[in-house]
Amino acid sequence: MIMRRERIASPWQPWRWVLEDVVPQQSAFGGQPRRLLKTDDEERWLHPGYTVELFRDDAEGYYLNASTPAPCWFVLWRMEEDAACSDEPMPRPIVVSLSYHDAGRWLDAQETVEQVPAPPQVVEWMRAFAQEHYVLEPRKRRRPESFRPLQDRFGNPASVTTVKKFPGGGHE
Repeated sequence: MIMRRERIASPWQPWRWVLEDVVPQQSAFGGQPRRLLKTDDEERWLHPGYTVELFRDDAEGYYLNASTPAPCWFVLWRMEEDAACSDEPMPRPIVVSLSYHDAGRWLDAQETVEQVPAPPQVVEWMRAFAQEHYVLEPRKRRRPESFRPLQDRFGNPASVTTVKKFPGGGHE
């Protein structure tokens, strides 16, 4: 993964970190994060060693991603205060996924999640996996509300009648 630190025009925060790209692992990357570029306006850091696996029980999440107009990688990352390679806080990617469900769970947990487009060969791999393992469940027909059984506020069966309970229409 490549994380980019870019200068922004803010008096409170002069820099921000963003996900630049997800790239295929190469042995030349090594195992530790390293700086690829440093200018006055940006820095780029390579974070190697992440594996992406597809799981059968999440085939729907891959199907949802593959069937969008812009399939993408989802990356959960956090700022690390005690970074071994820098005196300043650094971003640390935690996990990368192709599943919409993973991204949704991470966002629900208030994590930092970013996305970048997935390359065509990865999209085809994900699409083939989803087609093989995802079974679209047929939609169940909902019964109209008029056919639902009547219940009182306690959940007991209720009935409607047109017969008067008291003779003469008065209240007793």
